[in-house]
Amino acid sequence: MKTHSNVTSSRRKCRKAHFSAPSHIRRRIMSCHLSKDLKNQYHVRAIPVRKDDEVQVLRGNNKGKKGKVMHVYRKRWCLHIEKITKDKANGTQVQIPIHPSKCQIVSLKLDKDRKKILEKKKVVEKGKGKYKAGAVDMGLDQTFLFTSLNCLLYTSP
Repeated sequence: MKTHSNVTSSRRKCRKAHFSAPSHIRRRIMSCHLSKDLKNQYHVRAIPVRKDDEVQVLRGNNKGKKGKVMHVYRKRWCLHIEKITKDKANGTQVQIPIHPSKCQIVSLKLDKDRKKILEKKKVVEKGKGKYKAGAVDMGLDQTFLFTSLNCLLYTSP
């Protein structure tokens, strides 16, 4: 179902917009989830990957390997990670490209700009619309009393 009237829901147009996105938008798209420890610390789910972040691979042949990001290759939509290489037939080592969605950030390279981004993205915990058992009971009792009093006041002649 289409929710926004100014944005297309056409598959063809969405794919074209994705693959022809400019570099500053690719940066945002190439984000990684944070590890559980970092999520609890910063209250942020994901953040764009950066050169000296340490990541862990979650999918593929290199699953479980950790390493420092050497290069964020926005043109090819991939990361090059420090210890993840393969040997070519002539003996040279080549970086294996890994998509950022298949990685998880284990440690961040923090500077003032990154801290500002984390503060801006920080989610204030509101309880996600759930109530405690005592609060719900109190609320129901109060609303019941209020509505019953209103009914008595307006129905009596």
